[in-house]
Amino acid sequence: MLQSPEPKYSPATAPTNTYTPVKTPVPPMEQATIGRTLVIKGELSGSESIFIDGRVEGTISFPESRLTIGRNGNVAANVNAKELVIMGKVQGNVECADRLDIRSEGALTGDVITQRISVEDGAILKGGVDVRAVEKKVQPQSQVKPPEPPKPEPPKALAATAGSA
Repeated sequence: MLQSPEPKYSPATAPTNTYTPVKTPVPPMEQATIGRTLVIKGELSGSESIFIDGRVEGTISFPESRLTIGRNGNVAANVNAKELVIMGKVQGNVECADRLDIRSEGALTGDVITQRISVEDGAILKGGVDVRAVEKKVQPQSQVKPPEPPKPEPPKALAATAGSA
């Protein structure tokens, strides 16, 4: 017999799995989607990222999130977002807390207020642009003023002699 009587594989000697999946500290970027056949009229707001590939009329407010207008997206609304990426058409005023990115196939008709702006070749931008500096948060000053350095007093010996003269 050429093989040994002991089995080569036994559950007791099975290799252990030392692989531990890497846990991401932040959940992967999730975003809501408005499909190309959807039409929304009214107010659209939220705190998660959103991708619009349909039609939206009214107001859009995502002040802490990213808003992406897809190639098929058609928006007739005033927009307030942290980040805005335009690949479709937007008609209305735009205010971005961080940045506005108009891609080559995108079009924006309206006034813009943002800190950073990027307009690719072929993109259309009709309206005023106001690029504002990054606002630095001012820490409130405490009511207690720091102690002032003591003012030098004239030596008392000189004051006494000056008074007697």
